[in-house]
Amino acid sequence: MASLGGTALLGTAGCGGGTDADSSGSTPSANTGGSTPAPDTGSTPDPDSGSSTPDPEPAGEEPEPAPPAPVFLHPGLLHTEADFERMRAKVAAQAEPWTSGWNALTANGRSQLGASPRPLATVIRGGSDQNFAQLYIDVARSYQLALRWKVSGDTRYADLAVTFLNAWSSTLTAIHGNADRFLAAGIYGYQFANAAEIMRTYSGWAPADFARFQKMMLEVFYPLSSHFLVNHNGAEITNYWANWDQCALACVLSVGVLCDREDIYQEALDYYKHGAGNGAGLQAVYHVHPGNLGQWQESGRDQGHCTLGIGLAGAFCEMAWNQGDDLYGYDNSRFLAGAEYVARSNLRDAADAFLAVPYLTNVNKQGTQSALSTAGLGHRRPVWESALHHFEGRIGIAAPHTRRQAAQLRPEGDGGNGDQLGFGTLTFARDAITGGAPRSLRVHRQGLQAVLSWWGTPDAVSYDVKRAATSGGPYTTIATGVVDVPTFNESLAAASGKPFYVVTARTANGESGPSNEVSVSVAPALLMHLAFNDGSGSLAADSTGRWPAAQLVRSDGWTDGRGAGSAVALDGTADHVSLAADIPTELADFTIAAWVHADEARTWARIFDFGSGTRRYMFLTGHSSAGKPRFEITTVHGYNRQVIDGNVALPVGAWAHIAVTLSGGVGTLYLDGQVIGTHPTMTLAPFSLGEGMACWIGKSQFTADPLLKGKIDDFRVYHGALDAAAIAALAAA
Repeated sequence: MASLGGTALLGTAGCGGGTDADSSGSTPSANTGGSTPAPDTGSTPDPDSGSSTPDPEPAGEEPEPAPPAPVFLHPGLLHTEADFERMRAKVAAQAEPWTSGWNALTANGRSQLGASPRPLATVIRGGSDQNFAQLYIDVARSYQLALRWKVSGDTRYADLAVTFLNAWSSTLTAIHGNADRFLAAGIYGYQFANAAEIMRTYSGWAPADFARFQKMMLEVFYPLSSHFLVNHNGAEITNYWANWDQCALACVLSVGVLCDREDIYQEALDYYKHGAGNGAGLQAVYHVHPGNLGQWQESGRDQGHCTLGIGLAGAFCEMAWNQGDDLYGYDNSRFLAGAEYVARSNLRDAADAFLAVPYLTNVNKQGTQSALSTAGLGHRRPVWESALHHFEGRIGIAAPHTRRQAAQLRPEGDGGNGDQLGFGTLTFARDAITGGAPRSLRVHRQGLQAVLSWWGTPDAVSYDVKRAATSGGPYTTIATGVVDVPTFNESLAAASGKPFYVVTARTANGESGPSNEVSVSVAPALLMHLAFNDGSGSLAADSTGRWPAAQLVRSDGWTDGRGAGSAVALDGTADHVSLAADIPTELADFTIAAWVHADEARTWARIFDFGSGTRRYMFLTGHSSAGKPRFEITTVHGYNRQVIDGNVALPVGAWAHIAVTLSGGVGTLYLDGQVIGTHPTMTLAPFSLGEGMACWIGKSQFTADPLLKGKIDDFRVYHGALDAAAIAALAAA
C-alpha cells in the first residue's frame, strides 16, 4: 500500500473450470525434469461439480491479530469521497452521461425503499439446495441504496442500506457448496465490502454494528478467498481459469481495506504480481501481441468469462488505485492490453463481421485452446466504464475498443445476475484527457523486422511513424494514417546502423508532439557482458556499463578462466550468480553465449535461468534428462513450452562454448561453434515473459533441480541473433 493521507453468465455453473483435461496433449511429458509442473497430489477437483474432496479450509477462523492498522483512505474501495463529489456535481448540473447513469440507478428495482433483507445463516452455491441468489440480491440492494444516499443525501436510503448490512452480519456464519463456494465468497465478498465501505462514513451506522460486519467479512468471506489463492481447492495450479483467482483477489484486497488490515491487503497485491495461478497479472493476460493486444487467459474458452474477468480485474485495479497502488499500469498497462483484446474480440466492423484478433495457442490443465472461442462471441457485460475512464480520463491513454464497448452499453445498469455491481456510467465516467502525445513506444527486432507498438491518445484519429539516423532527429515520416491497432513494422533488410523512432498522433486539432524515442540496432548489439575477470570479491562487473554488477553468493567464488583471466567457480552446493532483474524484457531476437566447464553432468543444472518461479521462465541446461543441452521457454507452467534440444553432449571436465540464438521464429543451439539443435517455428521470445524476472547463472527456478557444479566464463547477452560465423568466432576466441 502506498502512503496515503447476457450469455455465459455465472448462474449456477458460474466460472467453473470445466472438466479435467485428459492426458492427450495437455500435460507436459515427464522428460522435462525440473521444468515439468509438479504432479497432482491427488485427484483434481472438478471446479463445477466439486466431486473430489477439497483441502480442508479454515472456515470460521479469524486470521491472527495484525500489527496496528495503517492509514487507509476511507471510503477507498471502488469509490472515494472525491468520486462522490464528482457524481453529485455532474448530476446536479444535469450533465451527460452522469445523468443517464443516475436515472438508471434510481429506476432500478433494487434501489427502492420498502424492501426487506432476507439473510441466511448458511449460503450455498454449487451442488444441491443452492440459495445464493438471496445473498447477491441483498448485496446489490445494499450497494445501490448506499449510492443513492451518497449522491442524493437522502438518509432514508442510508438507513435501509444499514438495515440490510446489519441483518446479514448478525445472521450469516458460513458459505457452503461445491467448488463454486469460492466464487460466492470472492464475488459477493468484494461487493459486500464495497457497500460497507461506502456506509462506514454514515453516522447512523453504529460502531458496534460496523465492527460486527467487519468480523463477518474476516470470518466468513476472507478465509475462503485466501485459502483458494493458496491451495486452489487441491487442484493442479492451471486447473482453474483466471476469474477464480480474480474474484478471490478482489475479496482479499477489499477485506484488507474495509478491516484496516495491511497484511491482508498486501497479500492481494503480492499475489497479483507474483502468484502462480491463472488470475495473477502475468497469467491473466498471458501473451501480449504487437499493438498491445493482450490475449486473455480465457479467450480460448468463451467470451462471457472473458468479459467477467475484465470486470473482476478492473475492480481489483480500481480498488488498489484508490489506495495509492497502480496495478492498472503494471507491466506496461498489461491489464489495458487485456481489456482491449477482449473488447475488440467482441466488436463488429462496418460489414457486421467480428474484428480480427491475433491468437496464440494456450495450453493448461483443461487442455489445448488452439483458437479464439466463438462461444458467446459479441457478449455484452456492464464492466467497461471503469477501465475506460481510468485510462482515458485519468491517464490520457487511448482505449478505443474499450470505449466502443462502454458506448454500446451506456448507461450501465446492474447486470442483473450478481456477477458485477454495475452502474459504472454514474460512478466512473470522467472527461477524456486530450492534447497529449503517444507514449510507451517500444520496439523489438524480430527477424528482418523492427516491430513497434505504443499507447495512443484518446483524441487521435491516426498516427504517424517517424525515423531518424541519429537520436533526436531530424526525423523522416515513414508511415501515416496508422489506425485501429497502434503497431507498425518496418523492414530492416536494407537498413544499416541504428535507426531511431518516434510516433505522433493526428487529431482534429493537428499533430501532437512526439512519443518517447526508441532505437534498434540492425546488427546484433551487446546488451550485457560478464567477462568474470574481476578475480575477487562478490561482484562481477558488466563491461557494457548498462547493468548493475552481478552478485556472487560467496566472496571467494573465483578460479582460473579459460585464458589469462579469471572465471566464476560454482561449488554445486550453494553457489550461483544473481544478475540484474528483468533482462529478458528487452529481448526479442537474441543471443546468449558463455564458456562452461561442467565438473559433473548434473541433470537439469542450469547454465542460466531467467524467470518468475515455475510459471514463466527461459533456461539453458547442459544436461537434460537425455543427457544433452536444452533451451526451453514457457509462459504457462511448462504447458506451452518451446524447446531446442541438442544432439551432442556437453563435455564434462573440459571447457566448452555454448550459445543459443533466436532470429524471427528460428531458434538455434550451438556447441563449440557448431549447430546442435534448431526449432524453426518459435512464437515465444524473452520479452514474452513479462515483468518481474529473476535472472540467475547456475541456479534453476525449480528448487528440486541441482545447482551447477563447474565454472562459467565470458557470459554474453546480445540484442539480435549472431549468425553462425559470429558464433564460431566466439567459440574460437
